Amino acid sequence: MPELPDVTIYLECLAPRLIGHVLERVHVAKPFVLRTVDPPLAEFAGRRVVALRRMGKRIVIEAEGELFLVVHLMIAGRLRWRDAGAKAKVPPSLVLATFELSNGTLHLTEAGTKRRASLHAVRGEPGLAAFERGGVEPLDAALDVFAARLRSENHTLKRALTDPRLFSGIGNAYSDEILHRARLSPLTLTSRLTDDDVARLHAATGDVLTQWTARLRAEVGTGFPEKVTAFRDDFAVHGRYRLPCPDCGTPVQRIRYAENETNYCAHCQTGDRLLADRAMSRLLKQDWPRSLDDLEEHIAARAAR
Repeated sequence: MPELPDVTIYLECLAPRLIGHVLERVHVAKPFVLRTVDPPLAEFAGRRVVALRRMGKRIVIEAEGELFLVVHLMIAGRLRWRDAGAKAKVPPSLVLATFELSNGTLHLTEAGTKRRASLHAVRGEPGLAAFERGGVEPLDAALDVFAARLRSENHTLKRALTDPRLFSGIGNAYSDEILHRARLSPLTLTSRLTDDDVARLHAATGDVLTQWTARLRAEVGTGFPEKVTAFRDDFAVHGRYRLPCPDCGTPVQRIRYAENETNYCAHCQTGDRLLADRAMSRLLKQDWPRSLDDLEEHIAARAAR
């Protein structure tokens, strides 16, 4: 799912292409993507785009007259821009909606079979406020604000960082990277954090989000982000199960749950202790390895069979 750095780059690249230009037509190719009926999309035709903003992981396009288009990309949704007259086409099977302007077309696409991306048409700022989840902006929050929000509910760190009611724009991928940078276990409860832990997490959050936004900005340059992904070879731990941690060389571990997984380095984050994978620990029961040494012995025993 595109998170704060990805959405920030989308907005930076959309701004010169959309702001000041007239929306000639908003067309829905897949009806399920549109979740509202008022205002009708026809009301956007002929109105100039006046602003863009981010609301958590949502992208908001503001047209004249306080009309808003709210796009949530979810896991597989992406934005693709094509200049007017460009030959490269977007596969029609992927297109959910198109936003047509005189200088080009913005396509909202989604890969896969599970359709989760959404488009809302909204009238007025009060209507837009309904999409605000309440999370603080992690790059703007001072340490005391960050600490208060983190400790406002007793959750695991992984859940706290990805809760949009607590922090805005952080998801599965960057929470893994932040926790690795902070040297904290994803399953540590917020109530058990020391002041030093919180300060380290606050610094890591700012560093990771700022550095990755800068890296993505440099990669895109004056173009448009066409390959937005949550799995990058240069991540430290996210999506790198069994690959070496860049800091200590220990194989990255994972916890799987539902359709998500948490990646972490046992040596750097949990004192060499393996965190219980719910499905696998239930299957293996007493045979579940509790530490990196146990895991190595388990692997060696299997190889010797």
